[in-house]
Amino acid sequence: MKFTKIAALTAVAMVATSWTAFAADLSGAGATFPYPVYAKWADAYKKETGVGLNYQSIGSGGGIKQIKAKTVTFGASDAPLPGKELDESGLAQFPMVMGGIVPVVNLDGIKPGELVIDGPTLAKIYLGDIKKWDDPAIAKLNSGVKLPSSAIALVHRSDGSGTTYNFSYYLSDVSPDWKTKVGTNTAVQWPAGIGAKGNEGVANNVAQTKGSIGYVEYAYAKQNKLTFTKMVNKDGKTVAPTAEAFQAAAANADWNSQPGFGVILANQPGADSWPMTAATWILIYKKAPDAAATTEALKFFAWSYAKGQDMAKDLDYVPMPAKTVGDIQKMWSADIKDASGKSLFTLTH
Repeated sequence: MKFTKIAALTAVAMVATSWTAFAADLSGAGATFPYPVYAKWADAYKKETGVGLNYQSIGSGGGIKQIKAKTVTFGASDAPLPGKELDESGLAQFPMVMGGIVPVVNLDGIKPGELVIDGPTLAKIYLGDIKKWDDPAIAKLNSGVKLPSSAIALVHRSDGSGTTYNFSYYLSDVSPDWKTKVGTNTAVQWPAGIGAKGNEGVANNVAQTKGSIGYVEYAYAKQNKLTFTKMVNKDGKTVAPTAEAFQAAAANADWNSQPGFGVILANQPGADSWPMTAATWILIYKKAPDAAATTEALKFFAWSYAKGQDMAKDLDYVPMPAKTVGDIQKMWSADIKDASGKSLFTLTH
């Protein structure tokens, strides 16, 4: 399968770990989930300001480690840190954008959106209890679809991953067996399957492996023309992965209800909601080790909120609500400071 420009960019990021850096460039590391939109924002921002972004697309676990080690100005994670950990680390946390995690398959004769799957069945597949594509549980959801009798090849993340955190959180919510046997974390003990690094690696493995199933952020499925499935949501409705379905899942989110705006959007109610919707967060020090670099990073994030919405929508991400952006920027102004205690962000309105 011929991968698109965005997939090629992500592959370069995994090998070289960054774009070419200049003296004034921003430095960040972490989640692969938002990499396509961060790449698009970074390109536009550099053209407008001359400031580049050196972002290492290495997974949420790696991003958390790097920001705690102070080797980057910001970390990026799809698994929000709890309030206690934020306090102990001296970190501020805020969501940048939302998107959807989708199951992707490689089955001859099956078109994108033709196969339907529900949460309990997906959990049984990843537990290794359902081993073939024509299993009665899958067939029951797909009347009229010709399913092969071939074995299911499971692909999952091998690295510490916020995508895995949200995926396993959802499976724990819909499957007591999954919750008991595997649970929720950025890295879990997979009962079966082969591991791949990053959303890029999972997408590539599924594209190359007949009979496979994996899970990736929707932009990777869309840009690389992978066969995604529809899903049955909490309300029992069959839905397709679209920006509207992701937005429906996020519509009632109370972002201020959790420290660091750490709201999980998996398995939200609503007839139109996509069940595996997720946000992605930025981690940055409240007391900036490098005030100039942190100031530049906040300028980039503010620009992305203000000018990056259409670019996000083009990749089927969902921008953060305006009210939430306002609350985030109030937090920046109040909490993110230099060594002398001076705020590094000034509210303009």
